[in-house]
Parts: sequence; structure tokens; C-alpha cells
Amino acid sequence: MQRKLIECVPNISEGRDLTKINEIAKQVETVEGIKLLDVDPGKATNRTVITFVGEPEQVIEAAYRLIKKAKELIDMRHHNGEHPRFGATDVCPLVPIANISMEETARYARKLGERVGNELRIPVYFYENAATEQKRKNLANVRAGEYEGLSEKLQNPEWKPDFGPAVFDDEVARSGAVAISARDFLIAYNINLNTTSTRRANAIAFDIREAGRIKREGNPLTGKKVLDENGKPVRIPGKFKGVKGIGWYIEEYGIAQVSYNITDIKAAPVHLVFDESVKAADKRGVRVTGSEIIGLVPKQVMLDAADYFLKKQKRSLGISEKEKIKIAVKSLGADDLKPFNPKEKIIEYLLEEDNNTKLIDLNLSDFADLTASEAPAPGGGSIAAYTATLGIALGTMVANLSSHKRGWDEQWEFYSEWAVKGEKYKQKLLHLVDEDTQAFNRIMEAFQMPKKTEEDKKIRAEAIEAATLYATEVPLLVMQTAYNSMEVMEAMAEHGLPASISDVAVGTMAARTGVYGAYYNVKINAAGLKNTEKAANLLQQAQKILKKAQEKETKILSLIDKKMK
Repeated sequence: MQRKLIECVPNISEGRDLTKINEIAKQVETVEGIKLLDVDPGKATNRTVITFVGEPEQVIEAAYRLIKKAKELIDMRHHNGEHPRFGATDVCPLVPIANISMEETARYARKLGERVGNELRIPVYFYENAATEQKRKNLANVRAGEYEGLSEKLQNPEWKPDFGPAVFDDEVARSGAVAISARDFLIAYNINLNTTSTRRANAIAFDIREAGRIKREGNPLTGKKVLDENGKPVRIPGKFKGVKGIGWYIEEYGIAQVSYNITDIKAAPVHLVFDESVKAADKRGVRVTGSEIIGLVPKQVMLDAADYFLKKQKRSLGISEKEKIKIAVKSLGADDLKPFNPKEKIIEYLLEEDNNTKLIDLNLSDFADLTASEAPAPGGGSIAAYTATLGIALGTMVANLSSHKRGWDEQWEFYSEWAVKGEKYKQKLLHLVDEDTQAFNRIMEAFQMPKKTEEDKKIRAEAIEAATLYATEVPLLVMQTAYNSMEVMEAMAEHGLPASISDVAVGTMAARTGVYGAYYNVKINAAGLKNTEKAANLLQQAQKILKKAQEKETKILSLIDKKMK
């Protein structure tokens, strides 16, 4: 059964006292199964964004402990900062990450809110998908008036908390209120400007954010507000839905920023928000110097940004994930104010198990030493997959070089498409390097199972058969993938950079060697199957792929020989 995962991103109203911040943040790690992903304090905002992930029940327990500790350590009567806020734990959103719906996540948010209100005596307001009425869906409405207006808000029957006290007594004066929600992934994103003017920063924010600006007669800044039939101001919408934004001055950095909350990353991709902000700044004689991602970001956001900027440069998209992340960081200027470490900022990297060492993460010397050691794995299957990986890497290299060749600019997309195909084959084959070794380990584990009773023997025999079948299917997949990857070498032999045609030849032979090596692993493992019909079928498939790979190699090398003459 797949694990349900929820991310929780509480924002606490303390960004300067690291002792308090760390004491509050470490509460989440007192709950078994919770992984603390990020603690991101801001001095000027006097606010810290904490991010952790886990299964739903554990997450809401960890959130409760964090909110409790924040109430103990933060006194809102003495708080000041640039960011809107109304409580020691100002907001506490839950975000569905895996195998859980938004509706179910909202139920957990309400469960958390009920406990916080009843047991901790903190006024609780639900917003976004956990909201109990339409006007409470928007956080800006819920937090309107901020901490300074909380006493008056609590007296208003329309703004009675969903849970917790509706009186501003000494205890509530100290803790403030908390807004709890279930929401989609939100990116807190700041654009850095070469100005100290919050007015200019706000003007840029008004161009971009969904709410836009109030429409006025004559002068857009000082003219009379245009009202609708209900007497409410008419607004000119901004460029993007799902974006909230304001301008502010950050004492810590000595600059003005445009601060965005991107609540719909499909409608408002980070790279487009950045680029449009650059245009809006340029109109006002202001320069964007970079940007700042607060908290964590999904990997796909950075990959999409890289593709966007690569396309603008007419550069090939068929490069490694690592290179794409680097391009995204530099293009967005995400390291302008502080270093951007992908392993600390990208959520998927943080969720990777630290103890899950892969063969492909070893350096070349260590990989070779491990292969040469007394350990039975990695063996021929993994080496076959890695050999094919090197083959398609060469084919992809030629596609990328061809895409970037001077005078071939009009063909860059053609070569980029081939490079993207090559990169996908490369990633699949790299995965199979480790998969083959894991398949072998499954067989070893099956043979080590107990065989004392007849039932033990039966279970053990079934496990050995299943593991052997898997260990036969994996190299068959290596064969098919390595053979398929040869289409890239064939295309580059016909259309690629003439100076790199020898690289195409080496790539072709390496891919074919990968097919051949994997074939022998299919053959030896199929021989161990009790199901002889299945074994014969797998072997027949392997022989067909081998024959096609040999024919493909002959065709490509013949073409290369003709071109080299």
C-alpha cells in the first residue's frame, strides 16, 4: 500500500532569535516518521518558514507540538516585522504531496484546528480548502487588520474563530491567532530590485498579481477611483491568476523586493512571473537583480524554468537534470542574495533516503573497484547497462554539439529533440544499472529464506522463481532500451556534426555491446526458471532484439565509414 504524504509549512512570527527558532522547529522531529525538510528564517520579516513532511496523523501531531511551543516562546505583544501576521504561529497550511486528496487533507486541517483551539486556547481560522465559508477562503481576508486589529476582529460576530476563544484576553494577546488550511503547493517568491522604493516595487506587483490595481480616472496614481454599480472600486486585473503580491523594503539586504505568493504554479509558472516582473521593472527604470525562493520548491518548477530559458537562447533541452537546475538558478538569479543549494531547496531531493546509496552515485574509480572486488554484484548485467549508458551519452553529446553549431541555428530544435530523446534513454539505462544489481540481490535473499518445513520450502521456491523471473526481465529491458537508443546514433550518423562522427561510431558500438552483454544475462537467468515455457519466450524475445541490434550497428557503421571516406 502506498504511503499517504502531507507537507506542512507553518510560518512562525520569529525570524531573528535562532535559539527560539530551532527549539520550535525541532518539535516536529519528536514525532516518529516526520522529516524536517527546511527552516528558513528572515530577519527583516521577523518570520520563519518551517517545512516538514510525513503521514497525515504524524504531521498533525507534529504541527500541534510546534504550535504549542511557538505559543510558549513567542510573545506577539512585542513582535514587529515587514510581513503581515496575526499570531505566534501565523499560518499552518497542509499540502497534499502523495496518495491523498485535497478533501482528505482538509479534514486533517480541521482536525488539527479543533485540537489547537480547544486544547491550546488559540483562536483558529480555517482558510483556502479548509474554509468554512466563502469569505474565509482568502488568507488576506482572514488576516485583515493583522495582530493590531485582532482584538476588534474577535468581537465581530462575522469573524468569530472556527475554534478557540473569541476574546482578546492576556493569553490570546500573547499568542495571537492562527490560520490553518489545506492548499495546493504555494511558492513564496521574491523579486530583488536595484532600488529602495517600495512604491516602485508595489507598482510592479500590481502589474503581475491577480488582483491588479484599482482603476482610476485620468492619472492612474492619483485620479478618482472608478466605482461599479454597487459602489465598489473597479479593478484592472494583473497578468497572472493565482498570484498575490506586494512591494516592501528589506532592511537586511538594503533593497526593495516584490514579494509574491504563487498559489497556482500551472497558471503562473515561476519563470514567467520572473520574466514579466523584469519587463514591468524595466518600464519604470528599475532593474531586477535576481530573485529569492523562500522555503522549498518542486523539482519540476526548476526544470520548466530551465527549458523556458534554454528555448529563449535556442539551446538544446537534452541536457542532464543537474545542468538544468544550474541554468534555472542562474537564469532566475535565485542565488543573488544567498546560495541556492538544490539538495536543500528542492523537495524531491530532500525526500531521497540518505542511506540509499546507488551504484550510479559512485565515482568512476570506486565503481570500477567495487566491480573488481570479491562482491558478486555489480556484475555483467549492471556493466552491460552502464556500457549502453555511455553509448547513448555519446549520441546525445553529438546532438547537443550539432544544436549549438554556428550556422546551424535554424536547426537547433531538430537536434534538441534528438538530445531530449537521448537524455531519456540515458536516465532509463542509468536506473537499470542499479536495478540489475537489486534483481541479483533479490535472488540471493530468496535463497537465504528458511526451508525447515514444507510450507517454508514452498514459500522459498516461489520466492526464488519470482526473483529469477525478475532478474531475467531486467536485462531484457536493458536490451530493448539499449537497442532503442541506437536510433539517436543513427540520426546523428546521418545529420550530426561531421567532426563528431567518430563519437557516433563509439556510441553505436557501446550500445550494441550493452545489448549483447544483457543478452547473456537473460540467457543464464532464464535457464534457472522452472517455468520452461516462460523461459523460452523470454529467450526468444532476447534473440530478436540481439539480431536487430547487430543489423542496426552494421547499418550505422557502414554509413559512418562512407562519410569518413
